[in-house]
Amino acid sequence: MNAVLQTQNLVKKFGGFVVTDDVSLSVEQGARHALIGPNGAGKTTLINLLTGFLEPTSGSVMLDGRDVTSMAQHERCRQGLVRTFQINQLFSEMTVLESVTMAVSERMGLGTKWWQPAGSFTAAVDEAAEILRRLHLIDDAYEETRNLAYGRQRLIEIALALALRPKVLLLDEPAAGVPTSESQELFRTIAELPRDVTILLIEHDMNLVFSFAERISVLVSGAVLLEDKPDVIAHHPKVKEVYLGEETHG
Repeated sequence: MNAVLQTQNLVKKFGGFVVTDDVSLSVEQGARHALIGPNGAGKTTLINLLTGFLEPTSGSVMLDGRDVTSMAQHERCRQGLVRTFQINQLFSEMTVLESVTMAVSERMGLGTKWWQPAGSFTAAVDEAAEILRRLHLIDDAYEETRNLAYGRQRLIEIALALALRPKVLLLDEPAAGVPTSESQELFRTIAELPRDVTILLIEHDMNLVFSFAERISVLVSGAVLLEDKPDVIAHHPKVKEVYLGEETHG
């Protein structure tokens, strides 16, 4: 296996406060990798460093063997590093198919041809429809996004990310605000994505994490405490002490 996303000695300081503390992380091609840790551990800050929203104080970020540390967010996105956010950012009055077609069209460089109806871009529409089928959203294709349940809306945001053809998909708390019954379906659908999409996610629901992840990194006070397989993480005394408590996951 080859690492598609790596950080080397990544540090982020705000004044004298160290938020990311010498993080070296390696995410393998096709991985289902979770990043967990208590509140304030620096998880979202790390995602912001990976995507270019924040500049590191020191260290580097590598994507598919290429140093992207100095690249802007949109440049990293074009290179295949795509994220979703904790709060949905959708086109509420557009249909699901229109929304995803627009994202595909933008990637294809058709976004400047604004005078042509989106439906005229046959290839873009076909690709958007295929993404919706993959995420079990095709039955909602002609619904306005605002009319869908919140869990379905989270899937639409993932569909918009997939429209950019990511190498690495960063999911920042995909189940946040989603009812338990919907979150399980959400994670089942994410798990079905093809292995050419590497997934790194932050999630607080440990039942979802341990049912999904094949590799877990535990972040505490901005530093990686431990990285290993889920069964090792679940039974590690230090992880239980700082994060999981006495609950056992398997």
